[in-house]
Amino acid sequence: MSVNDPNIYLAIDNCFASKRWTRPLEWAELIRDMGVFYIEASADNECDPLYFGPDYMADWVDEVRAACRKTGVKVANMYSGHGTYATLGLAHTDRRIRERFQEHWIKPMAAYAVQVGAGIGFFNHAFADSVLQNPPAYAELEQDLYARLSDIAVHCRSLGMEAPGVEQMYTPHQVPWTIAGSERLLTEVYRLGGAPMYLTLDTGHQSGQRKFQRLDEAAIRAAATQASRGDDPHAPPSLWLGPQTAYRLFAEMAKAPAGQWGAYIERIEAEMDRHPHLFADYEDGDSYLWLERLGCYSPIIHLQQTNGSQSAHQPFTPAANANGIIFGAPVLETLAKSYAHPDREGMPPKCKDTYLTLEIFSGTSELNVDIIQKLRDSVRYWRQFIPEDGMKLSEAVRALR
Repeated sequence: MSVNDPNIYLAIDNCFASKRWTRPLEWAELIRDMGVFYIEASADNECDPLYFGPDYMADWVDEVRAACRKTGVKVANMYSGHGTYATLGLAHTDRRIRERFQEHWIKPMAAYAVQVGAGIGFFNHAFADSVLQNPPAYAELEQDLYARLSDIAVHCRSLGMEAPGVEQMYTPHQVPWTIAGSERLLTEVYRLGGAPMYLTLDTGHQSGQRKFQRLDEAAIRAAATQASRGDDPHAPPSLWLGPQTAYRLFAEMAKAPAGQWGAYIERIEAEMDRHPHLFADYEDGDSYLWLERLGCYSPIIHLQQTNGSQSAHQPFTPAANANGIIFGAPVLETLAKSYAHPDREGMPPKCKDTYLTLEIFSGTSELNVDIIQKLRDSVRYWRQFIPEDGMKLSEAVRALR
């Protein structure tokens, strides 16, 4: 049966508490006192299976269970952190590392998540530039990634987990980073194993795509004219031509007579054609379009305030909102549009539950009192739109009118 009206919840990622409030009871009490009862537990906050042994992780599970019983909160999801994000991970050029992440990070993380009644989301893969510059190598490693994600999805289903998810990003080396690429990942992974792998949409992860739009002939000619005069065509906004081969041709073109530029442009465009994975469309930079197209396949939606040009994981304070583009009413209305769309062939089932999860970062030198205050302000803002956890999306939208 198609899901057109999910249950929605307000949650907080406890990444803000990393290196500060690290014991489960500490962050559980702190978040409960902010008025939030659903938590995303970040691996960065002392629960990463790659860094901590199984004995410690077993004790951590026990502590989480006890903290949840005492405070009334629930760990809704567990999530990867910066530690594994900083690696090539599941798309490493060395198969041994890919297998290590698959078997010794994600699968154990899923097992620990199930033990505390949670789902999982993650992002721990990237494509090295040497792979991006080699279309056959990229195609092979992309398919390898899909196969691994499919295996993970099947494993999660065997544990009783319904909606594992991989996060969308915003640069060519971190897929999925375009709307079309995200749709391809979802359908391919679902096709391979018959078990769904979902997305985590992030409201600030549309800040990079427009840097990677493909230039047309007029723009290439204008840049070459600038370079031929001795001006820097890479001055902001930087020139994006995609593969290194296109940049080498452009350097030759800028030194050649203008009458030869047409031939150079044909060769540059041919190189761009060979590397379609390096380019985004203008629409890929639209946070709300992502929500409309893919929100119904996103059991977790990370909430951060952004001005549209950076992903700084800002809070929803009055000051940040004054310069921001992410607001409660259009987020909910756009999410409702996503669920209203007909089911799409080849895509996984729409999500039954959606956790709108505040993912607000804290600075190393930021004062604890300021961290807590900006989170309280963010919760206060979003509780206007999600006053009751588990309410239907349609109820929340009707309350806006």
